[in-house]
Amino acid sequence: MKTIVLTHKAAKELDALAAEARHSVTEALSAYAIDGRGDVTALAGRDGRRPRVGEYRVIFDDDGTTILAIYIGRRGTTTYARN
Repeated sequence: MKTIVLTHKAAKELDALAAEARHSVTEALSAYAIDGRGDVTALAGRDGRRPRVGEYRVIFDDDGTTILAIYIGRRGTTTYARN
């Protein structure tokens, strides 16, 4: 199992989500950390990966032992441009 670490910004964004969305994002990150499950794709044109979790996206880096969540937010045109 990989260790999940959130940046300060990602932690604040996760806390700001509704309880159901927060649970979905946490479950998706945990499933990926445990056995690589989930709709996870490498980002085009930049380093990082992102899972789809309903209408939310988590941008993260994966070094093989640690998942560093950088951004958590709604899917939209600014999700990828901002981070």
